[in-house]
Amino acid sequence: MQRNEVEVAVVGAGAAGLAAALELKRAGFEVLLVEACDRPGGVMQTEEIHGHRVERGPNTCLVKAPALAFLRDHSLEKELVPASPARRLRFVFHGGSLVPVPLGPVAFVRSPLLTTRGKLRLLGEPLVRRGDAKGESAAEFVARRFGREATEALLAPALTGIYAGDEHELGADAVLGFATALERSHGSVARGLLSRALRPRVRGLAGTFSARDGLGGLAARFAGALGDRLLLRSRVAALGLEGNGLRLEFAGSSSPLLRARSVVVALPAAEAAALLRSVAPGAAEVAAKVSYAPVVSISVSVRPEEVRAPIEGFGFLVPRASGLKLLGCLFMSRLFPDRAPPGRALLTCLLGGARWPEAMNEPDDLLVSQLGKELDATLGLRGGFDLLALSRWPRAVAQPGRHHGTLMAELHRETARVRGLSLAGGWLDGVSIADTLSSGVRAASALRAGLVS
Repeated sequence: MQRNEVEVAVVGAGAAGLAAALELKRAGFEVLLVEACDRPGGVMQTEEIHGHRVERGPNTCLVKAPALAFLRDHSLEKELVPASPARRLRFVFHGGSLVPVPLGPVAFVRSPLLTTRGKLRLLGEPLVRRGDAKGESAAEFVARRFGREATEALLAPALTGIYAGDEHELGADAVLGFATALERSHGSVARGLLSRALRPRVRGLAGTFSARDGLGGLAARFAGALGDRLLLRSRVAALGLEGNGLRLEFAGSSSPLLRARSVVVALPAAEAAALLRSVAPGAAEVAAKVSYAPVVSISVSVRPEEVRAPIEGFGFLVPRASGLKLLGCLFMSRLFPDRAPPGRALLTCLLGGARWPEAMNEPDDLLVSQLGKELDATLGLRGGFDLLALSRWPRAVAQPGRHHGTLMAELHRETARVRGLSLAGGWLDGVSIADTLSSGVRAASALRAGLVS
C-alpha cells in the first residue's frame, strides 16, 4: 500500500468492526476495514471437520432488537438458523447428576437445585427493601435480593456459561444491568419484570440462533458485503494525529501510511490500548485495565449410545462447588441437527476461565485427558470420544468488574477529546455477538453524526 486517504478507517474485522464498516458503507461513506489476520470474523470461526460443523469460538447467539435491526438493514436476517425447541431444556451438574433448570412454577417447586428454605427466600424477593447495587458484585446483588442459595445454585453457573468468570468479581451493574435497573425503578426485580411484561416494547427474536454456515459463515457474509473495502493481512502498528484527521501506520518494511478523517478502533482492549496510547493516553490507560478470562474450547464427537446420561437439550453447566474443572458442555448437534453425521453427537466443551486459567498453558494431551475424566463424571461417557478441534482463546471473554460503568464513562470522555475517533468491541458494553454487533453500529452512528455535521 502506498500513501492513501480514506474518509473512515475501521481497525479490526471482528463482529464490531464488520458492523461498523457495513453501517458506514450503507450511509454512503468511503470506508476501509483493515484486519491483521488473513480472515475476517475475529472469534467467529467455523470449520467442517470429518462431517461435523464445528464452532471454534462462540457457538450460539441471541438476537436482540438492535442486532435484529442491523441484520434486517443489511438483508442478512435470512442467514439466521433457530436452534431446535430442545434448547429450552438446560441442565446443571448437581449432586453427581444432571438436573434440569426449572422452567415453570411446578418444576421450580420440585427442583432439587434449591432447598425449601432457599426457594422461599427467592420467592420473598419482592419483600426485600430496595438497595443500591452501585459497586456491588453480581454475587452480592443476587445474594441480597434472592439469597445465597440462588447465588450459588443458579447465578454462578449462569455467569460461568456467559463470562467464564467469577460472580464475586463481575460487577452487578455490568452483567445484571437489567435486574439492577429494575430494583432502582421498581424497588424489586420481580415487580419490575411484571411491569415490563405489561408494557409493549421493541423485541428481538425469541430463542437461540446460529447461522446457515455457522457463525464464521455469517462473518464471511458480512465481509462479502464489503467487497474491496476489506483489507486483510494488514496490521496497524501505530495511530497518530495528522491535520484534521488521523494517520494509520502499518507494520512492514515499507511502512505504508493511510490517512483517515475518522477512525473506529474495533480491537480487543489490550490491542486498542496500544493504538490509543499516542493519541488518547487517558483512554489507553482505561482500556489497559480491562481483564479477560481465558477459555479452551474442545469439540468432540461421541456415539450417543455410549453415554449414560441422555444427550438432550442445550447442554449443561458445572458449578465451581462440584470441584470439577469443566465449565460446561453444549450439545451442538441437538441444537442444530445438521452439525454431526448420522449416529454421532457433537459436543463442545469449555475449560479454563477464572476457575482454571492455567489451562491455557497446559499441553493438549493433558487437556484432552482431563476432559475425558470429567465427561465420564458428568455424562457417564463410557466409549471415549473422537477429538475434532481444540482451540485456545487467551482473552476469550472480557470481565466487567464492579466499577465497569465508571471506567467506560471515563473512557468515552477521553476518546471524545480526539475528533473523529470512536471505539467498538465486546469489552465496552456487552460480550455477546449481538452486543458486539450493536457496539459497532453505535460507533458508526457516532462518527456519522460528526461527519455529517
